[in-house]
Amino acid sequence: MLRVAKRYTLSAVDYVYIIFGSFLTAIAFQVFLLPNNIVSGGISGLSIAANAMFGWSPALFQYSLNIPLLVLCFVLLGKAAGYKTILGSLLLPFFLSFIGHFPALTSDPLLAALFGGGLTGLGIGIVFRAKASTGGTSIIVQILYQFLHFQLGLSTIMVDGLVILIALLVFDVETVMYSLIALFIVSRTIDLVQLGFNRNKNVFIISDNPQDIREEILHTMQRGVTNLGIRGGYGNTDKDMLMAVIQEREFTLLKETVLKADADAFVVAMPASEVLGRGFSLEKYFIHHETDWTDDE
Repeated sequence: MLRVAKRYTLSAVDYVYIIFGSFLTAIAFQVFLLPNNIVSGGISGLSIAANAMFGWSPALFQYSLNIPLLVLCFVLLGKAAGYKTILGSLLLPFFLSFIGHFPALTSDPLLAALFGGGLTGLGIGIVFRAKASTGGTSIIVQILYQFLHFQLGLSTIMVDGLVILIALLVFDVETVMYSLIALFIVSRTIDLVQLGFNRNKNVFIISDNPQDIREEILHTMQRGVTNLGIRGGYGNTDKDMLMAVIQEREFTLLKETVLKADADAFVVAMPASEVLGRGFSLEKYFIHHETDWTDDE
């Protein structure tokens, strides 16, 4: 019963994310992007071009194009994502129909690109956290993320970049340049919302004295570490390579720890965009297990 209740609670939070994220996206569209013809991609960007050329209502235009994309969502992403996407697809133009009288907050296209892109990325990123989308080309972005494992920001640039190319047929080059700025801000903000502010590094360490380094990482830095068996290419000898995931601010401490144990150690560090699972924080790992033992008793 507890698991079932928790599942319903999480589902309720997801729908709150979708509603709030869609509202932020609609606000950004109405007060920043539409008045300045900033085409930041997606169906909403196409609706700006259609509004400029034919005077069509952005809300009705988005409704009409979202239908076939919703069918694609149900087929490839499943019913759960489809139902949530239906909500986002309906909410965005729904909010636009009610806030269409809101005036522009700025007539400066650069400010519109910066603030409109940031607010749009925040809204879409919040919706993505619920594993849903606001419809339109966001569905294609979700498909690329689901099946090809592209980062959501990169997928957004690829898909919405094509929309901006279409905008070249409607607007002047300078307007499209501002649109590219907005698109970049959107993609970076989406990744920031998805990954958070904590930046991590995946570190590989090859040393002739791995045991001391391992103990320092485990007990001094309170981080998990993995031993990987390797064979050296120069001497053709068996060695242990240590792998640890740390926060970026801890890298200096790790370097000092490694050099203290082995001045000749070989260290490779690379960004880790997302870290899941037990053992990232050893302290949390032990606390978790202590809680489990208490429950078992």
